[in-house]
Amino acid sequence: MSNAIKKIEGITKESTQEMIDKALEVYPEKAKKKRVPHLAPNDGVSACVKSNRKTVPGVMSARGCAYAGAKGVVWGPIRDMVHVSHGPVGCGWYSWGTRRNLMTGINGVNQFAMQFTSDFQEKDIVYGGDKKLKTLLQEAHDLFPLAKGISVLSECPVGLIGDDINSVAKQSSKELDIPIIPCNCEGFRGVSQSLGHHISNDTIRDHIIGTREFAEPATPYDIALIGDYNIGGDVWSVKPLLEEIGLNVKAVWTGDGELEKIAATHQVKLNIIHCYRSMNYMCRVMEEKYGIPWLEFNFFGPTKIRESLRAIAERFDDKIKENVERVIAKYDPIMQAVIDEYRPRLEGKKVMLYVGGLRPRHTVNAYADLGMVVVGSGYEFAHGDDYERTSPEMPEATVIYDDASEHELEEFVNTLRPDLVGSGIKEKYLFQKMGVPFRQMHSWDYSGPYHAYNGFPIFARDVDMAVNSPTWKLVKSPF
Repeated sequence: MSNAIKKIEGITKESTQEMIDKALEVYPEKAKKKRVPHLAPNDGVSACVKSNRKTVPGVMSARGCAYAGAKGVVWGPIRDMVHVSHGPVGCGWYSWGTRRNLMTGINGVNQFAMQFTSDFQEKDIVYGGDKKLKTLLQEAHDLFPLAKGISVLSECPVGLIGDDINSVAKQSSKELDIPIIPCNCEGFRGVSQSLGHHISNDTIRDHIIGTREFAEPATPYDIALIGDYNIGGDVWSVKPLLEEIGLNVKAVWTGDGELEKIAATHQVKLNIIHCYRSMNYMCRVMEEKYGIPWLEFNFFGPTKIRESLRAIAERFDDKIKENVERVIAKYDPIMQAVIDEYRPRLEGKKVMLYVGGLRPRHTVNAYADLGMVVVGSGYEFAHGDDYERTSPEMPEATVIYDDASEHELEEFVNTLRPDLVGSGIKEKYLFQKMGVPFRQMHSWDYSGPYHAYNGFPIFARDVDMAVNSPTWKLVKSPF
């Protein structure tokens, strides 16, 4: 059961629809017609907005591309591989955007990702970059001989000129005797980064899963942690908690992950998935091909942690169930002390969320644990099943928005007057200049972890610092 407030005083279906209609007034008729299905009052039971559609041309979007979804989300956080961005340096620069995905490092490598770009030049566009890629793969292998494999992620020009990265990867893999995985994730494919997740899942399915076995003997408690990218160290908070209840986390996909353990995941007894949007495809593949069941979980805030731990325990024997109750009893007083400290300063504060394809629904109850209420939420690249999961978590009649423009968000903020906006880096400075407290909910503003029992005190502290900072008295809000 969600502990979200089901009704908020002053917010009705009619008032929310009026707010939406006002925000759409500035659009040309054609753009307005396309945006109408993506904004709606929450009905509490269904995906009340359309999603996974192309962004309206001319409307500023916070989305990323397929390459960003493949490189920045799925492949980039794997720590024992070299990752090659095949294309111009512009996207190649993005290949270094892994600072939010923390890594423990491997022998000979000191806690940094092994990232390369083939740095396309004009001659590569004209004559092709296959030879350059082959040379780069050899050099990368020579520089990082301890790397367990190489991923090759294609940028837009590669797809436009027809470079055959699959053939180059296959030939170089034989010559270098290491896995080289081609990922045809040109940025223009699909409508958002979501397709990049799916393409990456397919390449893992086709080239990696089932090619290795775990060195340790199997046990009834072997699980894999799927769809956690170790943002702010969340994996390092979640994994110890799962181990404390008696489970063996044999592989992590893909935050601080290792290629050979990912390749052996077909041997686990259960997959538990954090980011449903980015990895549900692989959970379904492993269920269909290897008979491995899977389960969603949410470790944001003590209410959802308790609920998720008990749901996980139901998949195992009495030993795990007893361990879960013991762990909950251990941490409940600690979490209550955090709530007692921060809730008096946060009670009744309003939050608007607009993040990726997971966190709006996952964090609603973490805010509620602190006495706060979420008055609007939406995603950059979610699908219909994400909104079906979000609607029951949100209070009745609150605004739901898909692929929202900054104009729409600004109008909603002016009307709802939230005490905090939780969104991404693209929206951060807009709202701060408006005098609205802000938390970066893509990478925790480089704080964290926020997940599990170790993360909730940090989350509560950061939210309190944002909302109650005296600096906001120095900024004049437009409302």
